[in-house]
Amino acid sequence: MKPPTLDPRLNERLKEAERRFEELDAELISPEVLKSPQRLRELGQERSRLEEIVGLGRKLARATQELEGALELVQDSTDDELQALAEAECTGLQQLIEKLLLKLREVLIPKDPLSDRSAVVEIRAGTGGDEAGLFAADLMRMYRRLAERKGWSIELMSHSEGIPGSIKAVIFTVRGKGVYGRLRYESGVHRVQRVPETESQGRIHTSAATVAVLPEAEEVDLQIDPNDLRIDVFRSSGPGGQSVNTTDSAVRITHIPTGLVVSCQDEKSQHKNKAKALKVLRSRLLDQMVAEQEAERARARRTQVGTGDRSAKIRTYNFPQGRVTDHRIGLTLHRLDEVLDGDLEEVISSLRLAEEQERLEETEAGA
Repeated sequence: MKPPTLDPRLNERLKEAERRFEELDAELISPEVLKSPQRLRELGQERSRLEEIVGLGRKLARATQELEGALELVQDSTDDELQALAEAECTGLQQLIEKLLLKLREVLIPKDPLSDRSAVVEIRAGTGGDEAGLFAADLMRMYRRLAERKGWSIELMSHSEGIPGSIKAVIFTVRGKGVYGRLRYESGVHRVQRVPETESQGRIHTSAATVAVLPEAEEVDLQIDPNDLRIDVFRSSGPGGQSVNTTDSAVRITHIPTGLVVSCQDEKSQHKNKAKALKVLRSRLLDQMVAEQEAERARARRTQVGTGDRSAKIRTYNFPQGRVTDHRIGLTLHRLDEVLDGDLEEVISSLRLAEEQERLEETEAGA
């Protein structure tokens, strides 16, 4: 048994964290920082994150030192009983060091600051006509069932129906702890292969729906200049009771600089429809801003996990074979019914693990 050799890049990261941690302790008691609540909060948050890294690094150093001492005792001792105790201690220390290294790699991966946000989800029927609309409705049900399993809540923002039982487009907000961090992997083109009920010859059709998952934006995230907005009101259409087509309650907001357009007509109140449309617009703008910031890093990734590329085919739901395949990581599950019933845990966990591995490699390469 040999003492473990610490990766030089990891060792350098630990030394840098220790240096910065000591600097922060000094800065946090300086008069300049104490006068600025915002700066105090920023440095406090940075110190809180580094505290875990530094603590793990110190535990790792102690365990490594103790292991070296125990190994020397194993080699030098002539007492069989003492040697057996030292060997047992070596085994325990080796296991502890492996756990500490694993935990260190986890905490060294930069955390997505938006992962704890709620999510705005948009589903739109794509190629495939009515069958695409029916598939979009299946996806909506899948996310509803997932939310029920997780104890999340759903608020409908906008809904446009096609034929009975189908959806042209739907926008809804999913609220709960860590929702965006889990649902963000759903962004992209979802493809279905199945025999439609209207198909008399039993031929398999391929249809698609597009899913976009946006972090719910807060007003402090970005300021929207009212002069950049064109707001149009019109009469609602479709199912909705007596108020439909009698009042100009539906709202369409166009963000002139980007050309983004959001419509909302689900509420009877023009004021409520405008508020919902502004929420969706703000989330789209935040998503666009984050996507631009991450574009270079996303292009460098091999699997494109979690990049939110909505033009990419990410998953296929094959009904004749009862399988679901996620093309980004090559994961195939032969339990289609369970997945469509909201059991996405294995898929999401596998995607998160793949992304974390990529981010860890990026982090270590930049160390």
